[in-house]
Amino acid sequence: MNSPDFLVIGHVAKDLVGDGYRLGGTAAYAALTARNLGRKVAMVTSAGPDLQLKDCLKDVEVLCLPSPTTTTFVNLYTAGQRQQYIRSVAESIPPEAIPAPWRQTAIVLLGPIASEFDAEMIDLFPASLLGLTPQGWLRQWDESGRVSPRRWAKARGFLPQVDAFFVSEDDMAGEASELRSLLGLPRLAVVTQGARGATLHSEGQTSRFPARPAEMVDPTGAGDIFAAAFLVRLAETDDAGESTRFANVAASLSVEKAGLASVPQRAQIERERAGSP
Repeated sequence: MNSPDFLVIGHVAKDLVGDGYRLGGTAAYAALTARNLGRKVAMVTSAGPDLQLKDCLKDVEVLCLPSPTTTTFVNLYTAGQRQQYIRSVAESIPPEAIPAPWRQTAIVLLGPIASEFDAEMIDLFPASLLGLTPQGWLRQWDESGRVSPRRWAKARGFLPQVDAFFVSEDDMAGEASELRSLLGLPRLAVVTQGARGATLHSEGQTSRFPARPAEMVDPTGAGDIFAAAFLVRLAETDDAGESTRFANVAASLSVEKAGLASVPQRAQIERERAGSP
């Protein structure tokens, strides 16, 4: 088992489209982003036997815990707003499943999408640059699978341990709106705002960064790509503003394609940045 320098933890997902599906989930999009940015990437996930992850996640070391099912979503977009339905959920990821050497990984992104692990997972990585996309702790679903916001009850206790916290405007709707008052708890917090860019909260200051104009094809995964790109760039520069600008471009490039093919290469990001005013 190799020692990675970027670790992502969370369920991969089947995103149902038409008569088939695309592989998705924070773990998948973030892992491929970090790989494309030159990182040695590992993933801990859980999925059913219906997925052949090695074929989809080339050059990513995958530890996949066995499960009878794979977490499966339907994403419906109307006027830019997403309504999700969850059809099945894979087995949970316990803390003891994380290999001991991987707990020393330089960059770690926790990406729950269906409450597949508890917030105590944060405690495993005291020496890492620790990022968190909390979507899976901000979701609940009814008997039909319709997803709606919920309050993350443990947020106040765990956010001070997080180096970079990533949340979208849509994530902070309804019962999850309490998060708006907690954005000063992590070292850095970024609120992604789609075509309007992103807002960085750092040391009591708020800075807004406009998005690169993009022709929208599919926004799925853009926030996950943003998070991974931000963390990689932050590790390279220790500059949160630079990291936000870099991640904004990565995310804007991703919405111009669909599925995992939307994950940009570093050369694309740098080329777009060089051409910006």
